[in-house]
Amino acid sequence: MAVDPEAIWGQVVREARASGVNDVEAVVSTSDEALTRFANNAIHQNVAERTTVLSVRPVIDGRTARATTNRLDRDGVREVVEQAIAITRLTAPDPDLLPLPEHELRGPTDDSINRDFPETAEANPGERAATVAEAIRVIESAGQTAAGIYATGKSGMVLFNSSGVSARYQETMARFSITAMAADSSGWAKGSACHHRDLDPVELARRAAEKATLSREPRELTPGRYTVILEPAAVLDLVGQMFLDFSATAIRDGRSFLNDRIGQKLFDESITIQDDVWHAGQSGPPFDGEGMPRKQLTLVERGVIREVACCRQTAALTGAEPTGHGFPLPNEMGEAPMNVVIAGGDTSVAEMIAATERGILVTRLWYIREVDPYEKIFTGMTRDGTFLVEDGRVTAGVRNFRFNQSLIEMLSSVEALSPSVRASGEESFDLVAPAMKVRDFHFTEVTRF
Repeated sequence: MAVDPEAIWGQVVREARASGVNDVEAVVSTSDEALTRFANNAIHQNVAERTTVLSVRPVIDGRTARATTNRLDRDGVREVVEQAIAITRLTAPDPDLLPLPEHELRGPTDDSINRDFPETAEANPGERAATVAEAIRVIESAGQTAAGIYATGKSGMVLFNSSGVSARYQETMARFSITAMAADSSGWAKGSACHHRDLDPVELARRAAEKATLSREPRELTPGRYTVILEPAAVLDLVGQMFLDFSATAIRDGRSFLNDRIGQKLFDESITIQDDVWHAGQSGPPFDGEGMPRKQLTLVERGVIREVACCRQTAALTGAEPTGHGFPLPNEMGEAPMNVVIAGGDTSVAEMIAATERGILVTRLWYIREVDPYEKIFTGMTRDGTFLVEDGRVTAGVRNFRFNQSLIEMLSSVEALSPSVRASGEESFDLVAPAMKVRDFHFTEVTRF
């Protein structure tokens, strides 16, 4: 069924006004996703899902709430508006709730940026199957077993409110992930891109197969502090854990490790981090959960904590300017950077290895959990390609480690950075990140995985 967001919005407004409500917001979200899954060197599943969701949020006498439906016929729209209004009227007033925003949403400054590619949205099961088959042949030729996914799709959203905001965005996305499994080792690689032709699944398969080959007959090393080379996926997995703290609401609530640290030099001078929705390696809408335009933020500049994300409500309470990073209301989290770009350097991973007398090369991390929220100490494990580096070369695979590591300490101990790339890791989000060479990374025990 074709979706007409303007027609849906028109009915939302009429139904709300019929109930005596003039202030209302609505979001129409669409998703058309297809997935080809493979294991044991064979495709075993192909699924596709198309969804459209309407979310309605009234504002009534300092109260707000939200109701959502995937029924978009006239009765479905009417019922979700009635439900949203009923829930709102039962909700306690929020003295800090602001009126709906009024603004003109401006587009990107770089008109060359395009993230909506019909070829990716229209990629069919046969096309994905042919690509997967080619990747599987790479793994099979190495005597290994492949498993993974190849997904393509398109998503979009339109946000309206009764104060005149009309914010729209759509993009396509392709993701390919592959694990190569051998008798006593494994290798992994993953990539994502708005245009599926920008992915190279065969190269990803070669990378995974090479890691599985190089890590066979893994050695068991003594836990301790090592010089570590973290590939971009591992940087994403670990450093990506800290950005919910770059939030004015979290700071105001006293739950951020940045409390009393804004303006301080917390990391090495090589560390500069921005939030930039229009960066070529990023994706996602250029507006937040209220339709406010996202601003570029410098979160960290040469190791110094500079800016944090700030939603409208917290901005009004603190006298700051909103940055366009708020989550859809109502929520308890406030806001967070969503398009993180960690600036890179000019040292390749190969050069990092060549300059390392003894260290550990890490492909990716998993089972990451926070141990100390103020010092940002995390624990987790290496996975799918952990290697010993000796005298400037990779000499063996090693048994996986558990680590216990402070991100503040880690980002203060950086020795080299590679150029930044769009990275995909264990987490569901992507960010732009370099590989990092870090001294004194703390491995606490050998795992049995």
